[in-house]
Amino acid sequence: MTRSVTVLATGAATTIQDAGRPGQAALGIGRSGACDRASYRLANRLVGNTEGAAVLEVTFGGLHLRVDDDVMIATTGARCAGPSPHNAPMYLRSGQELQLGSPATGLRTYVALRGGFGADPVLGSRSTDVLSGLGPPPVSAGDVLQVCEPELPAPGVDLAPVPEPDQGGVTVRVVPGPRRDWFRDESWASLMQQTYTVTTDSNRVGLRLDGEPLERTRTEELPSEGMVRGALQIPPSGKPVLFLADHPVTGGYPVVAYVEDDDVDRCGQLQPGQSLHFTCRHEGSD
Repeated sequence: MTRSVTVLATGAATTIQDAGRPGQAALGIGRSGACDRASYRLANRLVGNTEGAAVLEVTFGGLHLRVDDDVMIATTGARCAGPSPHNAPMYLRSGQELQLGSPATGLRTYVALRGGFGADPVLGSRSTDVLSGLGPPPVSAGDVLQVCEPELPAPGVDLAPVPEPDQGGVTVRVVPGPRRDWFRDESWASLMQQTYTVTTDSNRVGLRLDGEPLERTRTEELPSEGMVRGALQIPPSGKPVLFLADHPVTGGYPVVAYVEDDDVDRCGQLQPGQSLHFTCRHEGSD
């Protein structure tokens, strides 16, 4: 039996995401996938989906769905205003609606339906990559999204007691990057000591940060190098860009540091205007 949901509104941006396309960077194909991987995995566990099932990633709320069949559903990540439970599975009957308001904290909400969304996979993934254009197009009002049949038993979980996304200032851990030596010690100290602000130019590709520019010791061109999620790249402006899920696979600006992987999930929940501080616990690095 084919099941579906109808999209009535999408908010600022809604995309289909799964675990991404790992292992294909050598072919010029980035991983993409959910920006906050921990929240993505939790959403699937709450409805008894297989690992890698596709969900909806909703940016700053605003999603409005009508279910066309009975479904089990769960939301995780940023808690949106509205009557629906969060971090807990619930049932919606055919014809009922889910409407997400704006979140007070956090940026991205994950909506999982039991069975997962059935968009056609591209290169092994149903993820929308906004940088390369791979995967299904962003979700639009009027779309009818297919829902797959469940493969696992329904879970016996009532609630997942996980913390809310960070509010206010956030501190994340870094390790020195391959081009740390392109920056003066004073610049590294500035990176560790100052507080950056997340700008409105940020998206799934990366967080653009506003703060005191970092000075380089070398100014020549850098041949393109491989990039990974969590890379802290310094463009000519001297203001860092922190790469997220849809980062490019190569880049020509020096990477001064890497944010530790678990903390990249937290960065994926930062709203524009929130502050970000870096700390490095490696001896002699801060």
